[in-house]
Amino acid sequence: MKVISKKILSSTKDSKVTLLEVLSPEISQKALPGQFVVLMVAKEGERIPLTVVSSDKQKGSITIIFQEIGLTTRLLGRLNTGDYLYSIVGPLGHATEVKNYGKVILVGGGVGIAEIYPVARALKEAGNQITSILGARNKGLLILEEELKGVSDECLIVTDDGSSGRKGFTTDILGELLKKDKYALVYAVGPIPMMQKVAQVTADFSVKTTVSLNALMVDATGMCGCCRVSVGGQTKFSCVDGPEFEANLVDWNELIKRNRIYSEQEKHICQLRLK
Repeated sequence: MKVISKKILSSTKDSKVTLLEVLSPEISQKALPGQFVVLMVAKEGERIPLTVVSSDKQKGSITIIFQEIGLTTRLLGRLNTGDYLYSIVGPLGHATEVKNYGKVILVGGGVGIAEIYPVARALKEAGNQITSILGARNKGLLILEEELKGVSDECLIVTDDGSSGRKGFTTDILGELLKKDKYALVYAVGPIPMMQKVAQVTADFSVKTTVSLNALMVDATGMCGCCRVSVGGQTKFSCVDGPEFEANLVDWNELIKRNRIYSEQEKHICQLRLK
């Protein structure tokens, strides 16, 4: 669980996205696109889930990418090459169903771009025609642009302020593409409001739409129920039933409310611990 490399992918006044390559021989042999790990930075800390962006079986390492938002991600961002994580468990969750669908659109918003990258790579290897839509608030927050271009037949960039690519939102481009052509699959990862909007857009075109949910997790093995989400009227657990679900079956309003439960406590603890 040693950190063997670190790279700052983007850094602005109020946000930083970091890549860590961590030694984890057993996980590196088994991790598949769409799966995640749960790690602890220190013995006294919380457990957080992070997507396995890539794995190197020869080196016995996995790569994770995270945005420094709360206490744990900020503490994780303080680690440097040679430092150790307290613990890491995985791979967890169901892997993405990879097959030749035909024409596929992948939508990544913010740090969600890191999560669509391994899926895009696997789908391309399976023979799919890949169109990637990458969105961020501004150019400084865009990540893995060149990597996604390398595995996409078409890669479209959009930013809120127009500082890179087109000005607007990922769902603007998504709607335009679906009006012009038929696609077999839309796969989206990003902020919950973005994924909810993707579901609304694709519903009008009857296209299979998959999202990877970032529900709150504590245990991450199906024991605590913290990550439960309503899908098609049934209670599911993101950690063991997901993290991927059919977008148009997700109860988005419930998910938004649940993810806000500890927001005030997180702000308070973060201010105390990082002083």
